[in-house]
Amino acid sequence: MSEQSTPTSDAAQNTVAGTTEVASSSTKVNLLGLSEAKLIEFFATLGEPKFRAVQVLKWIHQLGADNFEDMTNVSKSLRAKLSAVAEIRPPEVVKQLDSADGTRKFLIRVSGNNVVETVFIPDGDRGTLCVSSQVGCSLDCSFCATGKQGFNRDLTAAEIIGQVWIAAKSFGQLTMNGPRTVTNVVMMGMGEPLLNFDNVVDSMNLMMHDNAYGLSKRRVTLSTSGVVPQLDRLSQFTDACLAISLHAPNDELRNELVPINRKYPIAMLLDSATRYIQSMPDTHRKITIEYTLIDQVNDRPHHAHELAELLRDVPVKINLIPFNPFNLSNYKRASNNAIRKFQEILMEAGYITTVRTTRGDDIDAACGQLAGSVNDITKRSERHRARFDEAQPIRILN
Repeated sequence: MSEQSTPTSDAAQNTVAGTTEVASSSTKVNLLGLSEAKLIEFFATLGEPKFRAVQVLKWIHQLGADNFEDMTNVSKSLRAKLSAVAEIRPPEVVKQLDSADGTRKFLIRVSGNNVVETVFIPDGDRGTLCVSSQVGCSLDCSFCATGKQGFNRDLTAAEIIGQVWIAAKSFGQLTMNGPRTVTNVVMMGMGEPLLNFDNVVDSMNLMMHDNAYGLSKRRVTLSTSGVVPQLDRLSQFTDACLAISLHAPNDELRNELVPINRKYPIAMLLDSATRYIQSMPDTHRKITIEYTLIDQVNDRPHHAHELAELLRDVPVKINLIPFNPFNLSNYKRASNNAIRKFQEILMEAGYITTVRTTRGDDIDAACGQLAGSVNDITKRSERHRARFDEAQPIRILN
């Protein structure tokens, strides 16, 4: 991919500055989440040349090294210096669950007594990894299990790219001539990626970096519920693919399903997404529209016709997602007939429209089911549990 800018927000600057600061203290720097630019700066603090960054980048992300002694083309003296001031520390895998359909879910412990979830979904010669960006989610979409868990904090870049490192290593990918099992990454796990902007951007750019995972920009996708100010910045820092978590064809319904819509309504979101796509060097990009079909809520034929009209001038392809039930939700999956009819209406209107196959539901790894274990600082999870018995879903019967 083309060289991208490094985020220059206060958070990004503090991360780089913190690297220099930590390198000279007793706390070791975790190199796992550092971009090439930040690794170059780190090695500069050690009086080492720039090429050391590329050496270490390859060892970590292409060969799965977590011990400096394994880095045979790095001098013994530098390996000793690195061992004193730095480390390669992935998050801890609490449990690995394998579904009957080949889906693999990782329960990953991060600090603060929290567990996040990462899911690998095989599909022929393609393997897609669904990566989390936050512990819980700071948003509260009504159809998503993650939102019901509340929120604790953003994941660090090491914790985000660490999910890719863990999954790839579990399939033997991080070895010389290892199988290319993880071919696609989607930022669609727990959390809203654009609310953890700097760490997500650094991680995605590592995924696409030729000296790291080397994924094509068409194989790394960020999904957002619609944080418009951050989406407006995104093209300055990455050229990953974009998915919009839409789920409704009008503001009134989306306000109930995706509450951030009250701040950034659909027209504003689609305008921002279109600007992002138009800024890309390749002219054939499309925005992926994600639309979860919920029985009697947003799955009626008139919703499909309204969606087709809404997206008429937007370069999109549409991915329909059957709702996957979870605790604390009274919603139900749309019927197969409703899903088929919805798809037919959109295809007749000229849209590329796919229906996502439900995978990994026997291990609660299907879309919308990821929950993990969140030390909720918002107390939202308690409120949801208290209201669950008397709560009723939105129902639109016509």
